[in-house]
Order: sequence, then structure tokens, then C-alpha cells
Amino acid sequence: MATHPTNVLKREVQLLLTAVMFYTRLPVPKCLPFSQDRLNLSRKYFPAIGTIIGCISGLCYFVSVPVLGVSLAVLLSMCVSILATGAFHEDGFADSCDGLGGGWEKDSVLTIMKDSRIGTYGTVGLISILAVKAIALIEIAKLVPVSLFLLVYIAAHTWSRQLSSSAIEFFNYVQDIDQSKVKPITDRHLPFTAQVLSFLTSALILISLIVIELQFLYAVLVAAFVAIYFLRYSNKRIGGYTGDILGATQQLAEVSFYIAALAVLTTSINGS
Repeated sequence: MATHPTNVLKREVQLLLTAVMFYTRLPVPKCLPFSQDRLNLSRKYFPAIGTIIGCISGLCYFVSVPVLGVSLAVLLSMCVSILATGAFHEDGFADSCDGLGGGWEKDSVLTIMKDSRIGTYGTVGLISILAVKAIALIEIAKLVPVSLFLLVYIAAHTWSRQLSSSAIEFFNYVQDIDQSKVKPITDRHLPFTAQVLSFLTSALILISLIVIELQFLYAVLVAAFVAIYFLRYSNKRIGGYTGDILGATQQLAEVSFYIAALAVLTTSINGS
């Protein structure tokens, strides 16, 4: 018996809201049905969460830049992004810096990552990546129209989350699952159709950007290369990934996207 289209749409909306609930601090209806299966399937909307966060941050920039100027508008938009996600990925990046920087053996790396306190590696790493991200965004905003800047912003948020989510399909989870905050999304792979839907979300945004400026394809490829390299490095060090590694992957892919986009723009301007 075929499922009624209305029921399918309702379920997909609920899965999207489940992803919003898990990956952000944005409010969702309290009556939203929840289960581990739903949370696992909601991962197909992880790139869409990036699009939502990119749009919210971009709106902040769009509203504030005429009054406050580029630099402060960029910083405020970054703050909005962090508030909207509860520093979900930044926390993972800081913990990964502490674990991979301060630990030698697998067990020591994982133990350090589980520590709720932030250490020297995490502090320096977090300050550095936020500073690089801010400077890169400010420079990009000075070179392109607001509309193109917003599209770059949204594309980076979307693609970086796609890359982070895809790691689950290709690498092993290595931490004690019973103690993990990401248990429901790490104990199984997404069905093929769900993976296709996930990639379609990213593809629509990326194609829109590349159609406007083909050279932005380099930013897409650089972000993918950095994410894969980091995941392979993590796999070599600890045999796979943790929730913190996924957060770090997202942050590294996002900032790499900005750096590559800025390099493309600067090269194009200097060459013209």
C-alpha cells in the first residue's frame, strides 16, 4: 500500500525539525516525535542545517553592514552563527585540538577529548581558526557584492556540513558509543536515497555559486581535500572519528572554503 504524500511530507518535515533540534539551538515544537531512528535519518538534513545557519548569519550581515561597516558586520554574523548552533562545532574543534595535540596514544587522545575543560591546544586552535575565518570573510566581503558574499557564506556552511556528515559513511566510530552525545547518528549508515537527498541540498547551493563564478569550484575542492586529509589523519591517529572530530572537520572545511574563495578572488583581480 502506497504511503500518502501528505504523510511523507509530514515525516520529512519532522525529520528536518529533528535535525534542527539536534544541531542547533533554534526552537522546535515540543510535540515533535523523537526516536533514535528518526535522529539517525535526520542526518540527511545536516547540509540543510548549514543552509539555514548560513542564511541566518547572512541576514545578520545584510542588515548590519550598511550601518556598522564590513568588519563589525562580519563579526556579528559569526556571533549569530555560534549562538544559533550553541558553538556545537567549535567545541568539537577545540576538543580535537587538545586531544590530537596533547595525546600520543589512542586512549590518551580519546581521554583528553572527553575532558570538558579546554586546554592550551584547544584555546590557541579556537582563537586561531575564528581569527582566520573573520579575516577571510572580511576580505571577501570587500571584494564582492553583498549578494555574492552571502552565497559564499551559505555555500561554505552547507558544504562543510555535508563533508562532516559524509565521514560517517566512510570511517569508523571509535569512541565508547554508550557515552557519546552522537550515538544515534553513528551506529548506522544512511540509506542510499537519504544520501542522495543530502548531496542534492549541497549541490543546489554549490551549483548556484559555481554558475556565477566557475573559479569558486576550487573552493569546493579545497574544502573537500582538507576535510578528507584531516579525517584520514584522524583515522591514522585513533582509528576513525569521534563526535569532536566531526565538529573539527566542519570547521576546517568551512574556513578552508573561505580561504580558497579569497585566493580565487584575489588572483582574479590581480590578473585582470
